[in-house]
Amino acid sequence: MERDPAYASISDADLVAAVGSLDERALSEIYQRHAGAVFALSSRVLWERSYAEEIVQEVFLRLWEHPERFDGVRGSLRAFLLMETHARSVDRIRAEERRRERESRAQRDASTSYNLDLELRDLTIADQIRQAVAELTDQEREAIELAYFGGKTYRQVAQLLEQPEGTIKSRIRTGLMRLRHRLLEQGIDESWIPS
Repeated sequence: MERDPAYASISDADLVAAVGSLDERALSEIYQRHAGAVFALSSRVLWERSYAEEIVQEVFLRLWEHPERFDGVRGSLRAFLLMETHARSVDRIRAEERRRERESRAQRDASTSYNLDLELRDLTIADQIRQAVAELTDQEREAIELAYFGGKTYRQVAQLLEQPEGTIKSRIRTGLMRLRHRLLEQGIDESWIPS
């Protein structure tokens, strides 16, 4: 969206209030003012441009979805956005570490001798996961399958499904939360649950 000169003189707090009224031009102005700082911080924490770009999108999507979380009394909008950026970036690092740990554990398990009990447990968990995935909406399931089982990025999934990237991220996030909740109800160890 092109920058609207009428919004250039509006304060950050007033722009956030306008975002609360679903004013896309207000969000665009906030993005123009603060996206550079958000990207710079995320890049420093993550060291990978594609992850940093995703964090920028997540931070501004969260602001769009929950503008009420910003409290001007507690600090500036930039400080709020940078705090969100840092938290999202650290979450990404932790998720990557957990993924590497799972892969490492899987490699260790594969190198050990055949264990029938372990095989039965894995088959049971796989069946529970398939059942939980089947309970998702078609849109959530399709997006998650492409991203997690197909190895596609958010952007690639959005292109394949011809949907906005923010919509795809939201579907995946919502689907994963529902999947996580369902699997925890079934007593599956959290190490098996995608985050």
